[in-house]
Amino acid sequence: MAAPTEHEAEAEFHIPLRPDGWTVDEVLALPEDQTSQQRIELVDGALLVSPWPRLEHQRLVGTLWGQLAAAAGKQFEVFPGANVVLGNRGNRLLIPDLVVTDEPGLTGVSLTEQQVRLVVEIVSPSSRLQDRILKRIVYAEALISFYLLVEPGEQNTATLFEIQGEDYVPIAKSKSGELHLTRPFEATLRL
Repeated sequence: MAAPTEHEAEAEFHIPLRPDGWTVDEVLALPEDQTSQQRIELVDGALLVSPWPRLEHQRLVGTLWGQLAAAAGKQFEVFPGANVVLGNRGNRLLIPDLVVTDEPGLTGVSLTEQQVRLVVEIVSPSSRLQDRILKRIVYAEALISFYLLVEPGEQNTATLFEIQGEDYVPIAKSKSGELHLTRPFEATLRL
């Protein structure tokens, strides 16, 4: 099979321009063949496009999902990579690595900020600034109660933030590869 020509490659990954910005509905309506190789998020009408995470990242997502789901009990449900619609303007959609809701059994294609208690972001080389700064600001503006930021490395580290006023304040930090949570439920995460 021959490699696609430049024109064919452009057509394969073409996302139409929206001079007035994108909406959540437009992003969610993108054909799967255009979105299957990348993660597409939306902040204030602008698309944030990044490659799907590496296997090491996905392994850590799976490990954390298993530990959170086991500790969450029946009051909570943990989702990997769920769409979260933020704000009432219809122009913010993020896909955290993990989402915890206190409304188990939800259906549909997305959650709203009112349904989310905890978001987890694992920093990737392609998303450092987004995870550490932009997403933290967006989640805080949406008043999501807890934000867990995981920093992969030789020894993975994690910090749990809680919304206080209009910003997040760190309330727990990992030590020796473990993070002990008391909120939104008790859990020990082995990173």
